[in-house]
Amino acid sequence: MVQSTNNKAWFFVIPALLLLGFVAVFPLIMVMNYSFHEIFYQESKVWVGLEWYSEVLGSSRFWETFGRSLLFSTIILIVEIPLGMAIALSMPKKSVLVAVCLVSMSLPLLVPWNMIAMIWKVFLAMAVGSGWTLKAFPTWVAIVLMDVWHWTSLVVLLCYSSLTTIPTAFYRSAAIDGASRWNMFRYVELPKMRGVLLMAILLRFIDSFMVYAEPFGFNAGGPRSSTTFLAMELAQDVISYNYGPAAARSVIYFIIIVIVSWTFKKALAAHESRKQIE
Repeated sequence: MVQSTNNKAWFFVIPALLLLGFVAVFPLIMVMNYSFHEIFYQESKVWVGLEWYSEVLGSSRFWETFGRSLLFSTIILIVEIPLGMAIALSMPKKSVLVAVCLVSMSLPLLVPWNMIAMIWKVFLAMAVGSGWTLKAFPTWVAIVLMDVWHWTSLVVLLCYSSLTTIPTAFYRSAAIDGASRWNMFRYVELPKMRGVLLMAILLRFIDSFMVYAEPFGFNAGGPRSSTTFLAMELAQDVISYNYGPAAARSVIYFIIIVIVSWTFKKALAAHESRKQIE
């Protein structure tokens, strides 16, 4: 007897697909269209083909900001991922302190992005004065510290959520076998966290690679453009009504993010296949 498949449930997905098309697909198509035109105003566009792409990719300024953004993302991942794992591993699993720790970790994530730079500027002005904003290295250090304070909590919460799913019997078995703390981390805790760690790395890379509000509010890309990142270059084009170059930049950034996301998707798929084999 052949069973019929009922696909009526897909009708409930239609509103979500329409909303996704309205807020994501349609704007993307419009941006791609703008990237091939010289736009004087909305009703006056001149086809220029790949001219804006050639101009952006051939600009040394683009590669400088790309290098800064990549360096910033690398530093953020090197600091926040191990730090978030360490904090998650040190948090209690069962006690009244669990709620206190979780709330404390969540507080930085609740602060609005445009307020973070203001808070840290006031804090650093009280601690070390204002002369550090004239030098590139202290400004970089301050921006990295600001981002670590804001976003490490995300890594902590993701790692902690996976650690709480490890049965107590695993720890007892490891203790009976005389496993060291390192072996317990390597063979019990790290495999459980591997999936959420890949997700945390992807989220933090995307956020840090396209960071804008915090460094702009902090020192407006200074001093001497030493903290000007990709998203800030894009914002400058938009503010200057250079919609064609801005659209081309947006498409280039979108392609970079898609490539990175696809790479992480492959890594997650490989992780799932290894887990099924084990």
